[in-house]
Amino acid sequence: MADQHSMPTHHARIIGTRHMVSSANYLAAQVGFEILEAGGNAIDAGVAGGIALGVLQCEYVHFAGVAPIMIHLAATGETVSISGLGPWPKLASAAWFREHQGGRILSNIKRTVVPAAPDAWITALERYGTMSFADVAAAAIRFGREGFGFQSISHEVMSEAADTIRRYPQNAAIYLPNGDVPQPGTRFFQTDLANSIQYMADEEAAAARKGGRAAGLTAARDAFYRGDIAQKIVAYHKANDGWLREDDLSEFRVDVETPLSVRFGDTTVFGCRPWCQGPVLLQTLKILETIDLRSLGHNTPAYIHTLVEALKLAFADRHAYYGDPKFVDVPIDALLSDAYAAHRRTLIDPSRACPEMPPAGSTQHLGIASRPPAPAKADREYVEGDPDTSYVCAVDRHGNCFSATPSDGAINGPVIPGTGLAPSSRGMQSWTDPAHPACLAPGKRPRLTPNPSIAMRDDRWIMPFGSPGNDVQPQAMLQVFLNMAVFDMTPQHAIEQPRFASSSFPGSSDPHSYTPRRMSMERRFSDETATALDRMGHNVNWWREWEWKAGCVCAIVKDHTTGMMEGGADVRRPGGVRGW
Repeated sequence: MADQHSMPTHHARIIGTRHMVSSANYLAAQVGFEILEAGGNAIDAGVAGGIALGVLQCEYVHFAGVAPIMIHLAATGETVSISGLGPWPKLASAAWFREHQGGRILSNIKRTVVPAAPDAWITALERYGTMSFADVAAAAIRFGREGFGFQSISHEVMSEAADTIRRYPQNAAIYLPNGDVPQPGTRFFQTDLANSIQYMADEEAAAARKGGRAAGLTAARDAFYRGDIAQKIVAYHKANDGWLREDDLSEFRVDVETPLSVRFGDTTVFGCRPWCQGPVLLQTLKILETIDLRSLGHNTPAYIHTLVEALKLAFADRHAYYGDPKFVDVPIDALLSDAYAAHRRTLIDPSRACPEMPPAGSTQHLGIASRPPAPAKADREYVEGDPDTSYVCAVDRHGNCFSATPSDGAINGPVIPGTGLAPSSRGMQSWTDPAHPACLAPGKRPRLTPNPSIAMRDDRWIMPFGSPGNDVQPQAMLQVFLNMAVFDMTPQHAIEQPRFASSSFPGSSDPHSYTPRRMSMERRFSDETATALDRMGHNVNWWREWEWKAGCVCAIVKDHTTGMMEGGADVRRPGGVRGW
């Protein structure tokens, strides 16, 4: 058992008995907590926090973006996921990108997919919540209209993207209000966005007076996907050579499905299906399950090497097999099987790193028909992926759990003038190569990086957890989960441990950078550890001591035996936990 008293944390341990919210933004956590205090359940609180994130962290998450959600219902024991991911418009064409952009999916209106987050939030409320859309959106509207304190990380991200923001005058008017990025600590407004959300709430109220709560939520959805908002989105796309049309929006609904799960010791970990990279975490845990990680020692060179090599095996399968299951036959049962994990485990050399991305699982071991592998050409230089994504989770007094990873910032595509809305730019995570399972097609979803999770230890505790970070997400989540499950750390202590991540596979976001052997480590690791990893064949590159690009993991553990709960939030971003 780890000695928690000798391990101080930068955030105090937050322990409660009733309900709790944790988020990558402290104000979003506060919003969710106020909903719980007002009598809402975990779903109401999580949706409120998620909608607030789309206003508070617009540089990497937006109200009109994506919002994959996972929910556990205490009364039934059921765990469900809501996809929160929209498809390519019916007019979309991979050939267009090959012909006009050399196969790239560059930052412009053409990479817009159907916005899914509004429908995801409303679907969660309809099926599992208790409150109205107006109730849970009130704080986001207030932040947009009255303003909030601009964060240092927002300044850093927007400064790096300032030239992109200036490409669209309507974006610059919002995000560069005086011709430049706002300074940290200044008041920042999103009036148009607040008004769009208010319009949905007003439409809900009018319908609810006649038809009740269900009719109101339907009206809120229709306001976005069929009403004035939809008309403005489509009109802008028609006028600017975009692909979104009325039927793309009006016909869209998120999927509600049973998530995948694996066992790791006495714990079950749930992940979303292969329309996203959720199975990467699950595959990696299956590979690591029978390895005595504790004996390797926490964050020793041998431990780090083992985790990185297992992750590389899972990422190789991601590249070869993951894609929208509505279009691609993903052998997910085989990929998560005990026999397959045992075979992949034998490919880890305990003393030497695989010099490239390992081969994906073969047809011999997966029991599927042969498929030509998608090419992966190594790049000379590493290209940083676009910053994206936030996170929020909640646990209520009944034991319901909510876990969501909303994403798609407003700096990578045009805001629809007068609305404050930047429809999802998630098309950047598709490919244009027909040999790739995630090659774009009309009606097909990109392969998403955001992947919320929930873990349950047999009748003892339950934990919603997740992180932003593009391809770092499952790597950060893996490290925090193992810090708790193997090394007995509290959530906050587990989150604050120094972090590492591999880039030895094609990245999810255009330009899909692939740099074999490369791994990044926070500078809190010792030179001796880095030297040992270099000798094993890893190419170590240093992050800052506390690097926001290393993820922002948040988690809440609910102990079933004592009724107590404890939350953790990452200090790498302005995260926070609220609860009692």
